[in-house]
Amino acid sequence: MPTLLILMILAAMAFAFWSTARGAAERAEQVGRHACQAAGVQLLDQTVHANGLRLRRGYEGRLGFERSFRFEYSDDGIHRHVGHLVLRGEELVAFSGPTAAASVVELH
Repeated sequence: MPTLLILMILAAMAFAFWSTARGAAERAEQVGRHACQAAGVQLLDQTVHANGLRLRRGYEGRLGFERSFRFEYSDDGIHRHVGHLVLRGEELVAFSGPTAAASVVELH
């Protein structure tokens, strides 16, 4: 019986991790898409790609995951440029990408 309980707890933890990762990816895609629209550039491949995960303390001092994403965009349809964004939970904490969008993207 204790083994089943441990398996259920592990399954719940895995589902919670997957769910928050999926939510962060959706938020990152939304931010990348909005930044590209604001700058008047094309978001290539219509998506963002996760490229980093680490534990970080938030502003309130609690541990949480900080996820890094990259995306590609083009201002002329020929050249590809790489943008990066970092989310701590649902909060955008760092952004580099289309320069015209940098002032439009809300960091907090």
